[in-house]
Amino acid sequence: MPTSPLAPSSFPDIPPIAGVQFAVASSGMRYSGRDDLFLATLSPKTTVAGVFTQSLCPSAPVEWCKEWIHLGSARALLCNAGNANAFTGTAGFEVVDSCANAVSELLSVADKEVFLASTGVIGEPFHSNVITEHLTTLVDGLEVPDSSMWQAAANAIRTTDTFPKGSYSKVGDSGSYIAGIAKGSGMIAPNMATMLAFIFTDMEISHRDLQLLTEQSVNKSFNSITVDSDTSTSDTVLTFATGESGNAIEDHHLDFQNALDDVMLGLAHQIVRDGEGATKFIEITVTGAEDDAAATKIGKSVGNSPLVKTAIAAEDANWGRIVMAVGKAGELAERDRLKIWIGDELIAEDGMQSVNYEESRASTHLEGKDISIKVDVGVGNGCSTVWTCDLTHGYIDINAGYRS
Repeated sequence: MPTSPLAPSSFPDIPPIAGVQFAVASSGMRYSGRDDLFLATLSPKTTVAGVFTQSLCPSAPVEWCKEWIHLGSARALLCNAGNANAFTGTAGFEVVDSCANAVSELLSVADKEVFLASTGVIGEPFHSNVITEHLTTLVDGLEVPDSSMWQAAANAIRTTDTFPKGSYSKVGDSGSYIAGIAKGSGMIAPNMATMLAFIFTDMEISHRDLQLLTEQSVNKSFNSITVDSDTSTSDTVLTFATGESGNAIEDHHLDFQNALDDVMLGLAHQIVRDGEGATKFIEITVTGAEDDAAATKIGKSVGNSPLVKTAIAAEDANWGRIVMAVGKAGELAERDRLKIWIGDELIAEDGMQSVNYEESRASTHLEGKDISIKVDVGVGNGCSTVWTCDLTHGYIDINAGYRS
């Protein structure tokens, strides 16, 4: 599969995170000639926070993580690609129990401190030995991750992704870092796709504080993207804080939140840039809404509209489709105060097309890879930004033959 035309030029040079070790391996459960298993181990005082899919049909690994996340302690993370272990009945829970117990025994840690994630095809049961027979190899291969190992880990969790996704940020002048990897390309409309993100820091943070900060960052990043409006059974964001740097969150709270926002938004943007079949990265900014939640709903209505997305793919400034998407969102909007821009070109105002509108200028903006749409709905002070991609025939090609 060719790499997305919106991909970054290179994988970032991510530094090691104290208290974290990685290993990757190949199970062959679905893919040949590539790694599809990822193991991370974490130092003894590591805290964990998580945000998960709100799908009412969650995967077995999501159920496992949700059961133990409140304890706030983590020693390992195990992820497989190729099979989501979702809608697999009791067999799926047996796989989860078996994998957690096997990692627990090999590492001499509590099974409740082993977190699990799976991504891939839904509804196909498999036996746990497809994973567990490779755990010794994974444990023997553990190492402090340099940039190449971060990239190897990001590659090991891919499914239809065309490039590995990584991001990092320094926490002010503390000397601490936050770094993470993610996967996602289709079935992306997180509601906390198939979306996974694993974030690591050497800061010292309580589970309670880490959970709050993670939820806040997720809302501004992963919960503000969409590729195809479909929420996965497996959406998982896990943040791990090893505390190995000795830097306490109380001394660096704002710097930490800003760095966490940067890392999560960087990963979220990469997921959109790798949207299945995508050729355009689209930023939708909504202002003047009743409140921020209403602005987000309007933005997602625009970002999820097949008519808007196909028009942008065709570089057609068919702004009536944007009006349609704003109107169908079900949030307050004042028709005669509504304003719409494509790029810097004001298209609509006063309940009609702007008298100064030139379609050629809007069309020129749509010829680029990075597209900006701005909407002011004219009723309040709510604002939000949503990111999406265009919809091309490539999306059909990928998904029509996903299992074949």
